[in-house]
Amino acid sequence: MSTTRRAAVVAIVVCALAFTIAVPLRTYLSQRAEVSEQEARQKQLQEQVERLEQRQAELSDPAQVEAEAKRRLRYVMPGETPYIVQLPGDRGDEAQPVRGEDEPKRNTAWYENLWNGVTEGE
Repeated sequence: MSTTRRAAVVAIVVCALAFTIAVPLRTYLSQRAEVSEQEARQKQLQEQVERLEQRQAELSDPAQVEAEAKRRLRYVMPGETPYIVQLPGDRGDEAQPVRGEDEPKRNTAWYENLWNGVTEGE
């Protein structure tokens, strides 16, 4: 066998081994990346579960539920007098625009409201 043939056979064997190893190696590396992503996701979900369990424990206390109802829903117990302090510059939830004379009356047709808006703008 000549040296050229030996070199060709060795090259073919090396290429065959490379292709044989490449596919499982690529699969292994992609699975390792997926495993690390899933571990990070599992850690994140575990932290979320811990937060939710803590919140559930807080809400199992009747005093905490009552405090949440007073704070968020503004519930008051019978006999209590609720006070809402509104500071200058504070815009509370109750701050809603007051209807004035500027707004069209509801008993007029839409085209009359449109015409009144055009003529008043001049």
